[in-house]
Amino acid sequence: MSRLREPPPGRLVFSIFAGEDGLIRSVLEQMGPMWGGWERISPPFPFPDTLHYRTEFGAPLVRRFAVARPLVGQGLLPWVKVWAQGLERRWSREGRRLVNCDPGLLTLERLVLATGKGAGHRLYLGLGVFGDLTLVYERGGFVPLRWTYPDYAGEDVRRWWEGARAALKEALRARRAAGGAR
Repeated sequence: MSRLREPPPGRLVFSIFAGEDGLIRSVLEQMGPMWGGWERISPPFPFPDTLHYRTEFGAPLVRRFAVARPLVGQGLLPWVKVWAQGLERRWSREGRRLVNCDPGLLTLERLVLATGKGAGHRLYLGLGVFGDLTLVYERGGFVPLRWTYPDYAGEDVRRWWEGARAALKEALRARRAAGGAR
């Protein structure tokens, strides 16, 4: 029989896209204090031109990823998704979002994104939020899955997440050395 216990903490992550990078930087600056500051922020990555987002945001779109500094319990993700939807409403004009903010959780084993849309590979987490297993860490690198969004599957994005994972691994090691829980 398995022993039930809390898993090791991870780090909250955010994918933010908009029509201009300056807007993303402003949103990240506002968000930083709420989430304990940033461990790292990615350079701008192009966001795939999809008709789904073009009508609301226009084109072209740019995206940045951000990783919050504090280690957090994995059960926090649904609450963060609810918060992120409020942030999107605050950054809306005339009923149109100016930014899209998708939170997730980075652990040593995986990257999970929070979404309000169910699917066969998404597990329900509570509060109307599903966890989308996006990347798994195997044999020294992040591996995309059959359903991974193409932009997350790209080598440059996966390498960036591998750097974020290395920083998380070091933070967990330092926490253990300081006498914190595993």
